[in-house]
Amino acid sequence: MEIDLDFNRRPKASPASRSLGEGWNTADRVNVLIDAALEADDRARAPRDYLGASRLGDPCLRRLQYEYTHTPRDEGAHLNGRTLRIFAAGHAFEDLAVRWLRSAGFDLRTRDRGGEQFGFSVAGGRIRGHIDGVLCGGAPGFAYPALWECKTANAKGWREIVRRGVAVARPVYAAQVALYQAYMDLAGAPALFTVVNKDTSELWHELLPFDAALAQRVSDKAVQILRATDAGELMPRVAANPDHHECAGCAWKARCWAHG
Repeated sequence: MEIDLDFNRRPKASPASRSLGEGWNTADRVNVLIDAALEADDRARAPRDYLGASRLGDPCLRRLQYEYTHTPRDEGAHLNGRTLRIFAAGHAFEDLAVRWLRSAGFDLRTRDRGGEQFGFSVAGGRIRGHIDGVLCGGAPGFAYPALWECKTANAKGWREIVRRGVAVARPVYAAQVALYQAYMDLAGAPALFTVVNKDTSELWHELLPFDAALAQRVSDKAVQILRATDAGELMPRVAANPDHHECAGCAWKARCWAHG
């Protein structure tokens, strides 16, 4: 059977493609479709109904309360496609780090027998956390079992963590690790904190001994937020004026400061 193909005939532009704007380059046309799909998927995802351990190190109690209560963000402050792509790339690097550590001889476990992430839930499920993994043995020179936590950073952020250490450079991460160690019964061995440089693929690994005082402070903070929310009280801000660096980029900045 002969098939007559005419490669010189150009297809007509569909209404959808025309709506992307005449004169746009290929990258813009494709990216606007990708980002629209990512943003739609993010909007359709059910929001967290709990305080997550990964966020409890944030110094602003009011911001954490806004997140927990699903308070609407300021206009235009939604997660855009680029940010969602950054998050997705971070997960991909994390998967690579799992493979690299296992190939180096670590017995790294990231899922339970049911295929779910290891995690904890307290306060009636209102405080929860999901860990990246547990090191159960394998490579010599380490204490087991130990928490494994993985993050990614651009070159500048990565160098800062290497130079200053996780606790100083990224206190939110240190708080997250301390909570995980406490609630997952992994306080007996230092956690292995891995950071992947997204620009160069360099790796930094740091051992973080359990900080019981930090874990207690962050846990108390979570309880304080829950009690205030139940009582209908608004938590205090982290700053005395909206020009504070912690307020820069906050998704609730306009709403927050409108309350006086």
